[in-house]
Amino acid sequence: MSPVRLADLVGWMDETLAAPSFRDYGPNGLQVLGRDEVAHLAAAVSVSLDVIERAADAGADALLVHHGLFWDGADPTIGRLERRRLEGLFGAGMSLIAYHLPLDAHPELGNNALLADLLGLADRAPFGEHRGMRIGVQGALPAPEQVGDLAARLGARLGSSPLVLPGGDHPVRTVGIVSGGAARDIRQAADAGLDAFITGEPSEDAMYLACELGVHFIAAGHNATETLGVQALAARAAERFGLATGFLPVDNPV
Repeated sequence: MSPVRLADLVGWMDETLAAPSFRDYGPNGLQVLGRDEVAHLAAAVSVSLDVIERAADAGADALLVHHGLFWDGADPTIGRLERRRLEGLFGAGMSLIAYHLPLDAHPELGNNALLADLLGLADRAPFGEHRGMRIGVQGALPAPEQVGDLAARLGARLGSSPLVLPGGDHPVRTVGIVSGGAARDIRQAADAGLDAFITGEPSEDAMYLACELGVHFIAAGHNATETLGVQALAARAAERFGLATGFLPVDNPV
């Protein structure tokens, strides 16, 4: 197939993820305009100078990320770091496309749905409210597991080393998942009567919350828990539009 118009690609992503319906912590969709057409779409969890340069070296026309350049409350000044990133994008003629909460929440392509797939969760329901939208997933494991075994199984699939903060001695039957930096959603897991909560990284008080709430806490890596959504969305775009695509992994322990 011939290259797709950038506007058509972004419009399809916006619609697929229902992006306009989210009140997010930053802008979703097109963040930096590059070439008008896209034949090669690169994907990564977060934008960085390294990722931009690797995408450019791969010949990408657009870069799709979960964590983009712009965030609410951030200093609006284009400083040295932001300038280097923008110069990398401009020099390559490459667009930057970013989706945050919409790419967590999608019931098929979202980070949390795909994590639930990895664990084989059944009886799923929306979980984890952020700005009026439930972006996570809760469900039941195929069989009860000890929390250490569950964390090891997830880590093996993600290539990470999860941190486990026990919430007692009970086995895990039910789980709530919110990828990334959602440590304090463990309170919502407790309110829902769940046995364990999975996210990306801990907060300082996560150990106390797990113990006092009686909910096992598993931090499987912020980056690691958010590698799945961008890959799934890029793969779906490649299938629909005939694009070349590639994922740019980062060795990030956080």
